[in-house]
Amino acid sequence: MHVPLSAVRSFEAAARRRSFKAAATELNLTASAVSHAIRKMEQALGVALFERNGQGVVPTPAGEALLEHVGRAFEELDRGLHLVAARGPQLLRLHCAPSFAAQWLTPRLARFLAAHPGFEVRLAAGMDYARFTTDEFDADIVYGPPRGEGLVVVPLCTETVRPLCDPVRAAAIREPADLLTQVLIQSDNKQVRWPLWFARNGLPAPRPLGVRFDRSFLAIAAAADGLGVALESTLLAERELASGRLVAPLLGRARDVDYVGHHLVFPAATRRRAPLRTFAQWMAQEMRIDLAADLA
Repeated sequence: MHVPLSAVRSFEAAARRRSFKAAATELNLTASAVSHAIRKMEQALGVALFERNGQGVVPTPAGEALLEHVGRAFEELDRGLHLVAARGPQLLRLHCAPSFAAQWLTPRLARFLAAHPGFEVRLAAGMDYARFTTDEFDADIVYGPPRGEGLVVVPLCTETVRPLCDPVRAAAIREPADLLTQVLIQSDNKQVRWPLWFARNGLPAPRPLGVRFDRSFLAIAAAADGLGVALESTLLAERELASGRLVAPLLGRARDVDYVGHHLVFPAATRRRAPLRTFAQWMAQEMRIDLAADLA
């Protein structure tokens, strides 16, 4: 039978997700293209594969029977492609928010590459978003709300934001009100800033004075060098905290801010690429989160 593989792929996604629209998003197609492909497939087979209901589509008994075979076939094909790709050099083209790249990712890359011989990583850092339409990158680690259509958005681990400073300055900070007399380092592009922290701790925020930075890694470095108190993520500052260059003077004596600041983003159509899956699974292990559903 002359049934294009692309049509079979549209059928498998629509049957699995019970929706032409969801299948189109996954495959980076329009819903009408998915519907057209399935209609041609039904004509070639001479049997209806879907029934419409109020919320989407449901496979007919013939569609369910076909899905079982097609699903196994795609799983076997995916294993074969992964096996072949794993035998040669694997390239991951990654875009990343600058502070996450500098503070969290780059220090771990040696461990990642040691665990995955033959892997090559090309990393670009910037506040702009990756241009997936040109296939320039496989994935992006973004800070803030992700943008774009047809993307898989994976929230990364919850981050804790608290005041951080060098040990000498910390000796003078006993309670939240003590920060009112300290030099507070301002981070212009952060979602969590000093006014929110002071409000969380029942204090009016002072007028912003002192130094300002547009990147967290600069604010963290400035605080470690004794310039003032930074309000930063302990995830990004983990090396400075582990070495003792930074401390949290109000740990246990003030209310922190917890939030999800970073997301792993990639086109739905590329979720089966071996380098991307390997990297995403490694990130999940490092952050102790579960990405299985997002990579299915």
